[in-house]
Amino acid sequence: MFESIIQYDSLTGHTDLTLPTFLGVFITSLVIGFGISAIYMLTHKKEGFAQSYAITLIMLPPIVAVLLMLIDTVEGGLALAGVFTLTRFRSIAADPKDVCYVFMAMASGVIIGKGYLAVAIIFFIVMAIVMYVLNMMNYAAPKASDMTLKITVPEDLNYEHLFDSILNKYTTTWKLRRVKTTNFGSLFDCIYSIQLPDNVDQKKFLDELRTLNGNMTIQLTLFRYEDRIYEK
Repeated sequence: MFESIIQYDSLTGHTDLTLPTFLGVFITSLVIGFGISAIYMLTHKKEGFAQSYAITLIMLPPIVAVLLMLIDTVEGGLALAGVFTLTRFRSIAADPKDVCYVFMAMASGVIIGKGYLAVAIIFFIVMAIVMYVLNMMNYAAPKASDMTLKITVPEDLNYEHLFDSILNKYTTTWKLRRVKTTNFGSLFDCIYSIQLPDNVDQKKFLDELRTLNGNMTIQLTLFRYEDRIYEK
């Protein structure tokens, strides 16, 4: 059951490839690619996912599998390294866990390309279950979110320590990162990095801030998207 379906000629060092073997490898890798793409989309319902990323996860296993299957086996170690070099993937995804899906797709392609179809199927099932369960458990999710708070203040209002009491009340930690003038110097933008607990009433938090800044603009955004700009 766990033996390779691909046979190698020990005299020539080449793959003894037949059409049924090729079809078995290609179809299995394509099915597993669809499975990896499906579990990726399933675990990214809340935050959303890119169509191009989902399609890439479908195509990656058959590409790796066919390349590895057709490479001569005289220098197996170099051939395997060559496959990974040819299929290097540079992810543009912001979430680091998305890279795991790429490695899962590549690993599945390598296993199938070596002819171990049953091993590849078991590997995919186990990994898919683990990923789904971790996602459902919300494993290792922090109890507070790192966010960026931008408060617009009129020029005639002293912003120093103005919001300290509210920030101490609603946030776990906070720090004033930057202050800049806007609208030809008639307004100040106070930019804070804050850690906001998940159980905080954000509307109430913003309403209390609005009572102090003259009901002017307040923006609350995810810290990871804005901090790199404000830290410059």
